[in-house]
Amino acid sequence: MSNTNTTEERELGAAGEELSTAPREESAGTLPAMGVIGWARWFWRQLTSMRVALILLFLLSLGAIPGSLIPQNSVDELKVQDFQKTHTTVTPIYEKLQLFDVYSSVWFSAIYILLFVSLIGCIVPRTFQFVGQLRSRPPGAPKRLTRLPAYTTWRTDAEPEQVREAAAAMLRKRRFRSHAVGDAVAAEKGYLREAGNLMFHIALIVMLVAFAAGQLFKSEGGKLIVEGDGFSNTLTQYDDFKSGSLYDTDSLAPFSFTLDDFVGTYEKKGPQRGTPRTFEARVTYAEGVDGKQKKSVIRVNEPLVVDGTKVYLISHGYAPVVSVKDGDGKEIYRTAVPLLPIDNNITSTGAIKVMDGYRDKNGEKTQLGFEAFFVPTFAGAGKGTMFSQFPGAEFPVLALNGFHGSLGVDSGLPQNVYQLDSTKMKEFKDAGGQKLKKRLLPGETMELPDGAGSITFESVEEWASFQVSEQPGTGWALAGSIAAIAGLAGSLFIQRRRVWVRAVRGADGVTVVEMAGLGRSESAKLPEELADLAVELNGLAPTAPDATNDPETDAGSGPDVPSEEPAEGAEK
Repeated sequence: MSNTNTTEERELGAAGEELSTAPREESAGTLPAMGVIGWARWFWRQLTSMRVALILLFLLSLGAIPGSLIPQNSVDELKVQDFQKTHTTVTPIYEKLQLFDVYSSVWFSAIYILLFVSLIGCIVPRTFQFVGQLRSRPPGAPKRLTRLPAYTTWRTDAEPEQVREAAAAMLRKRRFRSHAVGDAVAAEKGYLREAGNLMFHIALIVMLVAFAAGQLFKSEGGKLIVEGDGFSNTLTQYDDFKSGSLYDTDSLAPFSFTLDDFVGTYEKKGPQRGTPRTFEARVTYAEGVDGKQKKSVIRVNEPLVVDGTKVYLISHGYAPVVSVKDGDGKEIYRTAVPLLPIDNNITSTGAIKVMDGYRDKNGEKTQLGFEAFFVPTFAGAGKGTMFSQFPGAEFPVLALNGFHGSLGVDSGLPQNVYQLDSTKMKEFKDAGGQKLKKRLLPGETMELPDGAGSITFESVEEWASFQVSEQPGTGWALAGSIAAIAGLAGSLFIQRRRVWVRAVRGADGVTVVEMAGLGRSESAKLPEELADLAVELNGLAPTAPDATNDPETDAGSGPDVPSEEPAEGAEK
């Protein structure tokens, strides 16, 4: 609390006290008592002060910056590995500072916990104090109302009791809490300011708890599905899966769904050519093991929600259907191969891996691999590079070149499904001894040399990538953020103020009416409000004919001659 407010409370006594539930801060010159208890008390008061809470909140926001700029292990380990390979100099420093695991680091957790304790230690006493204020009545008027920042007076022929009764009724009508104290009426309004202040801080705690619960109990997995294929929500079905440290994988919601069709349409003309117009996955899903099948459509930002688990549509691409035959003409491989888009027009790359069932011309088992490059809309031979001109599959072309040998999948090391490891493989050569490569339209075949077989581009399917996530606490986080905004608005725009109306009989028998107002902080609205109240009360208790004071002109003015008489409560 500022020195100005402290001086004001000392001068005005009880009338200036408890306009806020903010804790009093010790002056810099006040040293804590020596000893463990004294230092612990001092440390607790510092920790639970609003200044320290704001500092911790700033540090928490500052600490989250590296978490958004540096790849995180909790989000994508592959990106972290790529970053470490590229930035070998700073990687050891980042690892020591735990910058690849910011949100689970020791320093971030320390800030988080200290902020949590600080807010609770600040809110609990303020809540009890505020409840006490709500149960109490506004304090009586100071002896000298002229000391207050907003003041007016006039003389009236009405009786003092009539003026006080009219003032109390008028103030209650204006939603002031009022009561008579001696020769004055005391009224107070604006308690929602402190209620909003407390709501804001409680909402911060709710948001912190929701964030912690979301990190500890969350689960998130990805799955790429080709049209016609399905997914069951079990751990083995995911392409990748991450969860919080307290998440139980046995609690995965039992459901399944099949991707019936992916529908994507795009703008064909004008400057918006290629912009998606329809982007939706039509699925059939079932809750539980034997649940009834239902139809649904998943769109961007319109997930499928099943038992608290949300299934989001993330991305889309093409999966050329290819078939491979050996030298005897026997089909040994036929599948839709998802390829990875590399631009907005869904130019895609990938690898086709034939791991089992193929024998070379000598009858020995071997493996085949093909580097694939696909464009859904080819410009045509001699019309630029092999890049797609449009994201829709209007003129699909698949370019292949082949290898034979060992794919390296038996080494036990994980491989990228979109890349071909050709270190232990040999390229197929054409009749001229050049690398065997060919562009295929749907239905066309590329013959392998020396009777090694063939590969055929059969057709084009589409795939969609889904994110299946369970994020507890999101509802609480949303409610907390809304409550925080509402509480902050209340604490900023609502002014807590007190008004006193004193009516006493003067020495000449004429009633003297004094009105004064006090707010927590200086505001231009307080004198204006007092003027409105004075005008209304003056209509009920009009100015005496011989009076010279005008409430409209005097409202908000200070005393003409400063009085040196101490205020009530100032004496010690």
